[in-house]
Amino acid sequence: QVQLVESGGGLVQAGGALRLSCTASRIIVGIRAMGWYRQAPGKQRELVATITSSGTTNYADSVKGRFTISRDSAKNTVYLQMNSLKPGDTAVYYCRVDQVGGAAYWGQGTQVTVSS
Repeated sequence: QVQLVESGGGLVQAGGALRLSCTASRIIVGIRAMGWYRQAPGKQRELVATITSSGTTNYADSVKGRFTISRDSAKNTVYLQMNSLKPGDTAVYYCRVDQVGGAAYWGQGTQVTVSS
């Protein structure tokens, strides 16, 4: 069983920055994509950013230009650099890994709170 462990969340003032990390408990073969999602209270979980095995990235419009997703394949780790944070970015952030063939793994989530 693969476990994804997120870290880096916390409380930050508006305009500040945080860097989230997500590391798999073991090597995952056949990764199709890695990504970050978030869920704010009372809202559905939404995509924040994804990165494919070839390095192609995709971002939600609300974070373009502020967030950057990257990965270290050797460490099975995906990062999310979040700059110019806004109160609207407050949510629980989850990482996800999709394998070729359809299997998907989720992390347990890390809280990000942005104060105004």
